[in-house]
Amino acid sequence: MNYQAYDYFAKSGQLMSEGFRLVNELISHPSNPYSHTWSGRIASATLESAMRVTQRYDKLGFNITTIDIKGKAVKVQDEIVFAKPFCNLIHFNKAGQTDKDKVLLVAPLSGHHSTLLKGTVEALLPSHEVYITDWLDAREVPLEEGPFSFDCYVSYLIEMMNHLGPETHLIAICQPTVQALIATAVMAQDKNPNIPKSLTLMAGPIDISKNPTRVNDFSNEHPMSWFENVAIMKVPVGYPGEGREVYPGFMQLGGFISMNKEAHMKKHQKYFQNLLFGEHEDSERFRAFYDEYMAVLDMPAEFYLETIERVFKNNELANKTITYNGKPVDFNAITNTPLLTVEGAEDDICGIGQTEAAQDLCQNIPKNMRKHHLQPGAGHYGIFSGSMYRKNIRPLITEFIDKYS
Repeated sequence: MNYQAYDYFAKSGQLMSEGFRLVNELISHPSNPYSHTWSGRIASATLESAMRVTQRYDKLGFNITTIDIKGKAVKVQDEIVFAKPFCNLIHFNKAGQTDKDKVLLVAPLSGHHSTLLKGTVEALLPSHEVYITDWLDAREVPLEEGPFSFDCYVSYLIEMMNHLGPETHLIAICQPTVQALIATAVMAQDKNPNIPKSLTLMAGPIDISKNPTRVNDFSNEHPMSWFENVAIMKVPVGYPGEGREVYPGFMQLGGFISMNKEAHMKKHQKYFQNLLFGEHEDSERFRAFYDEYMAVLDMPAEFYLETIERVFKNNELANKTITYNGKPVDFNAITNTPLLTVEGAEDDICGIGQTEAAQDLCQNIPKNMRKHHLQPGAGHYGIFSGSMYRKNIRPLITEFIDKYS
């Protein structure tokens, strides 16, 4: 019932947002003398701010049409090359070019769409053949497609690695570092020839006992019954996934924002000022960020609940009690897959040491094939986006991949 109520108010808000937009177009039109007055600017800034607060944000496309490679503009087209009920595998096809280093970039299934990694993809494209997991909104997946569990996620990664074949490097960011590590161990145990050529884990919860953050504390403060009764809702009428149990994206978004309420409020205040004083470049940066940040998806309930229990409550990877399809996962089976772990020194979502813990779990990988990097000054998002990622982390990843290609 809560989701139904939210959906009703969200759709009502969208009508209001459209009304604010239309009025603002009239007020701010250059031919309207009122638009050049201070009261006109204040009215326009107020209307646009109200429009953004009330609008519903849809998933954006990657919209990567060209990439600069050694001073030459190369056309890029994204295409679905492998499809599953809950995820599409997207390939970024560079016209007339194929790189020897295939990279499977595993995007998080944690509320935001995979397009949040657009900057990550753009930085990797000049040097690599890039594929990415594009997770679908669970409210769009019909009930007859069945559930999507923690183990299903691992199975999807193994299937995708088998589809891409050998010589494929695996990069996982945030939440899927867990499944990527498990998938690699399972493939090693099965002596699968398509095991990752290298494995890069970035800012993920491998051992949540290391420097716990507010995310870790929150999961421990609430019993599983709380998550089951409060966080899980049914998709309302009007969507393909009607009746499916999900963890709604709007609840996850509320959690994201509540962690940094003051920072978000300051950004919105600054945005109002930029609109008022005509700072168009800064205003556009704000729009680009929040258009992506505010677009969220619903997660399948079984995946969300199992992740809370197995990763954040039981810490099963670090305790070596993790299983896949009921069988123990042996990380010591990984012997010939180079491992790179990356963390941010200022990460308030995944604490220092939580990702590096993968190094201790994979003791049978020779030390000269294991590397850890702690990026000074980087928060969680700075690990995979922005100037710090482009200048420091992406070159490190490319160098690591090239070394083992």
